[in-house]
Amino acid sequence: MLLKEYRICMPLTVEEYRIGQLYMISKHSHEQSDRGEGVEVVQNEPFEDPTHGQGQFTEKRVYLNSKLPSWARAVVPKIFYVTEKAWNYYPYTITEYTCSFLPKFSIHIETKYEDNKGSNDDIFSDSENKDQEREVCYVDIAYDEIPERYYKESEDLRYFKSEKTSRGILQEGWRDTQEPIMCSYKLVTVKFEVWGLQTRVEQFVHKVVRDVLLLGHRQAFAWVDEWIDMNLDDVREYEKNMHEQTNVKVCHEQQEHSTKTPPLDDIEIHDKAST
Repeated sequence: MLLKEYRICMPLTVEEYRIGQLYMISKHSHEQSDRGEGVEVVQNEPFEDPTHGQGQFTEKRVYLNSKLPSWARAVVPKIFYVTEKAWNYYPYTITEYTCSFLPKFSIHIETKYEDNKGSNDDIFSDSENKDQEREVCYVDIAYDEIPERYYKESEDLRYFKSEKTSRGILQEGWRDTQEPIMCSYKLVTVKFEVWGLQTRVEQFVHKVVRDVLLLGHRQAFAWVDEWIDMNLDDVREYEKNMHEQTNVKVCHEQQEHSTKTPPLDDIEIHDKAST
C-alpha cells in the first residue's frame, strides 16, 4: 500500500470550484472519449448518508487500455475497464477505483476543500489512514511540468487571463499573493497486492494520478469563463447532456470492439515487462 497526500491550490473559492469541478469533469470526459476509450456513466443520482448528509453518487466505467504501459497492456484484454464509484458530499468526497480483472488492485481517494493555500496539516485527522506514513505532494497548476500529450497553449496558466473574473496570469509564487485562493486536499491510497509487482504498479499509478490531478485542475481554471456564470442546476443539466453524448460515443465503440476482440482465453499473454 502506498499513501500520498496531494495539495492543489486554485485561484477560486471553494463554492466556485464546486461548479468548475463538475463542468471540468464532464467536458474532459467527453473530450477524452474516443476510439472505444473514455468514460461511460452507469449511474448518477442523489444519495443521502447518515454521517455526511445529502450528496451525489456516481458510478462510471473508465476504458483506458491504450494509456497503460506496454508491460500492462501485454496482460490486459482490450475490453479492460476500471470501475469508479464516487460519493460527493461537497466539500468532502470519497472516490474508489476497482477492476474485476485485477481483484487485488484498488485506489481510494478522500478529498476535502478549504479556502486556504494548502496550509492545513490536520485536515485528514479524522481519516482512517490518519496515522499511516505518507508523503505530502504540492501540485502547482501553472508551473509543474505536464505530459506533452496533454499540453494546450490555451490551457497554459502562465499566460492565461480570465476575461470574466480578471484572474491570472499566474506568475511564479502566485499561491502566496493570489486572492481568492482555495486548496483541494486529496489523500490517495493505492493498493496492488501482488508480490513482485506491487511497488512498480503502485508507483506508476501514483504518477498517473498526479498527472490527472494536474491536468484536471488546470482545465477547471482555464475554462472558468465557460462556467463561472452557471449555478448548480445549470451545471447539473450540462453534466447530464455531456454524459448522454459521451455514453453514445463510448458504448458504440465498445460494441464494435466486442465483436472483434477474441475471448480472454485466446488472448496471448506476453512474458515481458518493458515500459
